[in-house]
Amino acid sequence: MSSSFQNLGLGVGLRTAHFAYLLEHRPQVDWFEIITENFLDSGGRPRYVLEKLADSYPIVMHGVSLSIGSADPLDIEYLRKVRKLATTVKARWVSDHLCWTGVAGRNTHDLLPLPLNEESLRHVTERVRTVQDVWERPLVLENPSSYVTFHSSTMNEWEFLSRLVDETGCKLLLDVNNVYVSSVNHGFDPVEYLRGVPPESVVQFHLAGHQRLPTHIVDTHDGPVIDPVWALYREAHRLTGGAATLLEWDAKIPAFEVVHAEVMKAKTHIGTAVGMPRSTTSRSAEAMDGDEQAVPHPLHHIVAEVV
Repeated sequence: MSSSFQNLGLGVGLRTAHFAYLLEHRPQVDWFEIITENFLDSGGRPRYVLEKLADSYPIVMHGVSLSIGSADPLDIEYLRKVRKLATTVKARWVSDHLCWTGVAGRNTHDLLPLPLNEESLRHVTERVRTVQDVWERPLVLENPSSYVTFHSSTMNEWEFLSRLVDETGCKLLLDVNNVYVSSVNHGFDPVEYLRGVPPESVVQFHLAGHQRLPTHIVDTHDGPVIDPVWALYREAHRLTGGAATLLEWDAKIPAFEVVHAEVMKAKTHIGTAVGMPRSTTSRSAEAMDGDEQAVPHPLHHIVAEVV
């Protein structure tokens, strides 16, 4: 099961609401991302649609149940199913989240945060190595949005991810919206986060909408991308040289044309560099100096800590 980390361009998530439209119109989309668990044990129409589209479009798999940070043993049968599906659809890579999703065999169906310390790093490092041995390809890990921090944390998230990359050779899915959401919720500088992750490890970006509440932001994926997140995306693109970009829209899902038009806005932010080699950037460092000032460092935020 090999992997290819080329810049695929601009993609969208494959959702059942758009199945009929996609089969009929075969729109000019660069690639699709699937939620792994939606197709892992399914047959019938969902699997038929996926395999038909996989004949014409690159497919990337994005999981929500790996639970890389859990104290439970890794589910080897789950890993084997993921590997089989990736082989069937010729997935370019397989990603999941830096989180845990359950314990004692129970799945909470939520992406729960980890304490970021040496013990957690050793634990996750060992598990990432196991996953990569089973899959025979690098695991791609996404930074999740978060709403609490831990008293026992001894490092920030970007340092944790950087050290994990160094130890395991895993790759990163940099969710720019999640960086923004967490920066508001916890009061850190989102640009510092972007500059703290190893740029050569970033193989994919996520963009999405969110909901701002009086005290914090919730990552809802139910609307368009806001301007400060686009500004962060420009900076992320400059730092990395570009990577495959995916728009997530998972609630209040509009017509496919609306979703596709939203991700195509990326072209107005990074110019003609979409889909170009990673060594090519669309904007100079000098041009970004003004953009950085457009990324607000939040003055009002919530910092929640748990033991």
